[in-house]
Amino acid sequence: MKYKLIPAIISILIIYSCGQNQTEQSNANSQDSIGANAETAEQNNEESEQKQNPNDFIPNGFVLFETINGDLNNDGVEDCVLIVKGTDKSKNVTDEVRGPLDQNRRGIIVLFKKNENYELVLKNEDCFSSENEDGGVYYAPELSIEIKKCKLYVFYRHGRYGFWGYVFRYQNSDFELIGYSSSDNHGPIVEYETSINFSTKEKIVKVNTNLGADPETEAGNEVFETTKTKISVNKLFKLSEIKDFDEFDLSMF
Repeated sequence: MKYKLIPAIISILIIYSCGQNQTEQSNANSQDSIGANAETAEQNNEESEQKQNPNDFIPNGFVLFETINGDLNNDGVEDCVLIVKGTDKSKNVTDEVRGPLDQNRRGIIVLFKKNENYELVLKNEDCFSSENEDGGVYYAPELSIEIKKCKLYVFYRHGRYGFWGYVFRYQNSDFELIGYSSSDNHGPIVEYETSINFSTKEKIVKVNTNLGADPETEAGNEVFETTKTKISVNKLFKLSEIKDFDEFDLSMF
């Protein structure tokens, strides 16, 4: 009789052992989930941390390059944009013509003013090249950041060759690209102008039909042929996701 009980006892032990293993695995998964949630909460707290001094948001390994103030979220209060620059000593080079140059890249930090504090909204630490890049036979394009009518403008001015620029607006918890414009010049003569409105999905190109005119006598007398086309836009570009403005290509439009 006792031999008939042995298989039953073994079955009970196996069932108990499996149940215990499942419980332990479930507890382990729960602990992992709790740890992941705690880590996510910690990251969210870090991102939403408020500080009184905007410069306290500058990460280690960076220094302040420029500060721009203006209302970016249409609440009537001036917000703050910090342009920061890396301090990696390996990026310091010596040019045979221009001498010592700091070619660390630059980035952008956007802060909203909340009562007496500032709150981090966006951080992109190295999306801009150094101000000391080699421009070849001409100087490198000059970066300019402006705030106008609650929009963030990123412009590159290139002297006699013209300019190009991007317009960002705060929406969907990021700064999304809503506009682009460029001007290709020959000295004071404008040869081509391009503007893209990503909200209305319209592109406008103006071509000077008087190309080759004398810059000294014909400046301001350009005659443009204008073409308007509709563009296909699946989603808007986000400032936080642009890795390098030098490589930011909009030619697909």
